[in-house]
Amino acid sequence: MLILSAFLRRVLWLDAASCLGMGLLLAGFAGPLGGFLHLPIALLRESGLFLLLAGAALAWMASRSALPRWLLWVVILGNALWALDSLLLLPLGWVAPNLLGEIFLVVQALFVALLAMLEYRGLQAAAAQPA
Repeated sequence: MLILSAFLRRVLWLDAASCLGMGLLLAGFAGPLGGFLHLPIALLRESGLFLLLAGAALAWMASRSALPRWLLWVVILGNALWALDSLLLLPLGWVAPNLLGEIFLVVQALFVALLAMLEYRGLQAAAAQPA
């Protein structure tokens, strides 16, 4: 078990809040957003539902004082993969958004990548602390 620093807990809370907020937005307004951004409604809705579950799990994790190191790695790698997949949607042609949709995908991918980096930094700092 790894004792969570205040920094790492704050980053996990930020991750949880962003997942829950984006999940509500995507799941609740997939239809209008899909039309506005030219992104598939099913992709938005299913991503939103996944984010609601992930946000709840992250909130639980942030409320703990210690977690297994492997669980933090799941979060970090999951965020890194989300960011990478979001960026790959564009050049691989899996979606054909308009300019606003492209900006939406890139901005949220960069934000999630930042979260992964902050969580990694927090994990490294916590691991370096004496028990």
